[in-house]
Amino acid sequence: MLCNVSRPKWAGGLYEGDEHKRLEALHLAEDLGADYVDFELKVASNILGKQYSSHQSGTRFIVSCNLDCETPSEEDLGYLVSRMQATGADIIKLVFSVNDITEIARIFQLLSHCQVPIIAYSVGERGFVSQLLSPKFNGALVYGSLKGTPVSGLPTVESLRQTYKVGHINADTKVFGLISKPVGHSKGPILHNPTFRHVNYNGIYVPMFVDDLKKFFSTYSSPDFAGFSVGFPYKEAVMKFCDEVHPLAQAIAAVNTIIRRPSDGKLIGYNTDCEASITAIEDAIKERGYKNGTASFGSPLAGRMFVLAGAGGAGRALAFGAKSRGARVVIFDIDFERAKSLASDVMGAARPFEDILNFQPEKGAILANATPLGMHPNTDRVPVSEETLRDYQLVFDAVYTPRKTRLLKDAEAAGAIIVSGVEMFLRQAIGQFNLFTGKEAPKEFMREIVLAKF
Repeated sequence: MLCNVSRPKWAGGLYEGDEHKRLEALHLAEDLGADYVDFELKVASNILGKQYSSHQSGTRFIVSCNLDCETPSEEDLGYLVSRMQATGADIIKLVFSVNDITEIARIFQLLSHCQVPIIAYSVGERGFVSQLLSPKFNGALVYGSLKGTPVSGLPTVESLRQTYKVGHINADTKVFGLISKPVGHSKGPILHNPTFRHVNYNGIYVPMFVDDLKKFFSTYSSPDFAGFSVGFPYKEAVMKFCDEVHPLAQAIAAVNTIIRRPSDGKLIGYNTDCEASITAIEDAIKERGYKNGTASFGSPLAGRMFVLAGAGGAGRALAFGAKSRGARVVIFDIDFERAKSLASDVMGAARPFEDILNFQPEKGAILANATPLGMHPNTDRVPVSEETLRDYQLVFDAVYTPRKTRLLKDAEAAGAIIVSGVEMFLRQAIGQFNLFTGKEAPKEFMREIVLAKF
């Protein structure tokens, strides 16, 4: 049991009551056998000296300090740790509020080199991984929020135990993560982490809120950070930070997977989105028994009109996949120049994004949404009008939160075959897992997780 009662407002908490009563409650916690009692640095020096003179219980004292300012330098952190250690604390605790994920590297360094038991982490979305990876870098304790009382930027106790299994993390654990902005919507951790454990691979997959790719890759350059998924909006921009790019990803000009090659530490970029999305669409058509008389390429997409909303990283993967199957691609993007550039690459056509709302496709056409429209929390947004959906034979949505988007619901009501982004997500994740681990992904196990939890 840990007791810190309510942290006072002067220490970054919410408590505004009588300070004497607050400290009395902390002393009582020791008398009642609390495993840990947490005192702020400001009051610890006076209290702990007296406390230790009659210290008979098994309670261990934590001395904590909340830092609201910019993450201190290595030298300043060393001085602060010395001050905290001098109070006689059993464990020292530092809580940061980082402005960039790269600042967390200083926290990891502190955890790794401190000579006393230490807890150090950051709150907020950009600091989220500091808690998850704390055990790898020798952190003494990990904090989580209780069910029903969430704390912004703090993992829940349930996720620490079930999703991330922090009790199994050690110095040899390889770190993988999703580079994205935002990143809170990601379902990657609840799929990859159980799968790592299923095949006895010592790895952890975490969400990484990244603001600056250059700073990120220059900071996290050690073999510990073994691979990355790449999400919105970085699938194109991340290519210039790869030392090598697989030919398919090079042709698409978008990377969604990076591995750090163990032999030389170089970053190798891949694209698992392309085949994942196109095979999901093809299989859905085949399952419904539809045939295409012009399918000289052996694909039910051959000869069809393929209407694509979005020319970003996911859109590029879909466009190149559709072209490889002999489809005729029509691209709509809010950036018309980007749409024209992609259309040129796949010998397709480009149209202004506003035209898609009332665009009349050919009979049997495919519609693919590769924009964030419809993603949680803006779930009511759709790229096309309800009236035009009846003209599409199949509608695919790359968005997978929620599982069945408004677009897919409307398309299903209009009689179209629908393919959820969850299917694409699963298939691209299988490809990523193979690259991350060098092992064959347990496909059925991963599908069972997706069906149960997505």
